[in-house]
Amino acid sequence: MLTFISALERLGIEQRDNVYWAGRTSLVRRPEDIPVYDRAFAVFWDHRETPNSLDDDEQLKISIVLDDEDASNDGTATPSDDPTITVRFSGVETLQHKDFAAYSDDELDIARQLMGSLKLVGPYRRSLRHASTRRTARRTDVRRTLRASFASDGELIRRRFTSPDERPRRIVLLLDVSGSMEPYARALVRFVHAAVVGRQRVEAFTLGTRLTRITRELNSRDPDIALRRASDSVADWSGGTRLGETLRQFNDRWGTRGMARGAVIVVLSDGWDRGSPDLLAEQMQRLGRVAHRIVWVNPLKVTPGYAPLARGMAAALPYVDDFVEGHSLDSLDTLTKVISYA
Repeated sequence: MLTFISALERLGIEQRDNVYWAGRTSLVRRPEDIPVYDRAFAVFWDHRETPNSLDDDEQLKISIVLDDEDASNDGTATPSDDPTITVRFSGVETLQHKDFAAYSDDELDIARQLMGSLKLVGPYRRSLRHASTRRTARRTDVRRTLRASFASDGELIRRRFTSPDERPRRIVLLLDVSGSMEPYARALVRFVHAAVVGRQRVEAFTLGTRLTRITRELNSRDPDIALRRASDSVADWSGGTRLGETLRQFNDRWGTRGMARGAVIVVLSDGWDRGSPDLLAEQMQRLGRVAHRIVWVNPLKVTPGYAPLARGMAAALPYVDDFVEGHSLDSLDTLTKVISYA
């Protein structure tokens, strides 16, 4: 189907022969299916309900099923003795690359469901604690070795070993909810929710004219309840932007006191800031001293010819380790991979 669509993009749909052969070469796999394709094409192009050459008992039925709209669809078709062609269409592939700002409300609902399947797995760090291992290591687990020797009258037949344990790094998500981010924030907040409920060490904040922690509000696995609670707690949604001031609040109260230490910091913002760029640069530098890595997600980065000319973005960029897009489902999937290898 995707090949057929690509062919139509090049050939257009004005000429009958072009459309016919584009479909026949991309949709028909077996010679015996050509007559069935010819019937379906006649229904499509000539608006025939059934080809004239068919008898009443050979009437052909065309069934078009939209997967995104058929909530009761379980992947099975209704049994029928009549010749039937079922054409299935799904908008998921299209939505993967579509800009969040161009989403309709229905498409946004579908995207929110798809975001729930994104797996945000952060990098691991070596812990001060040790864990048992079967591999030969330099450090012997004396306690387990002695305990195992009791089964052989005190003979140390097999040594037990231990190695440094690994713990997942904390991920801190800072979502810009200012007016300029509104077309994207309504989709990205669902991504933040999926991250909070899918992993234990995730913290979530909103940035606007003030800093608001929404981790507790997003803890509910019901996305509707979680998003409603988060919306009620954020008083500056679609307001102004003071990135430098809100980052200063985060650093003073949360970041440098331990939450950002060794963590992966993910800022989801277009970089538009009404505050002082010098303050933003100073706070980004403070954050970079304690964080393991800083990832900046800018939905505008996909724009052709984009350059980080906004004062806020230009001030923050020197302290950013990864500068990625965040305008679509596909870009968020890429973001999860960037975070996992951070």
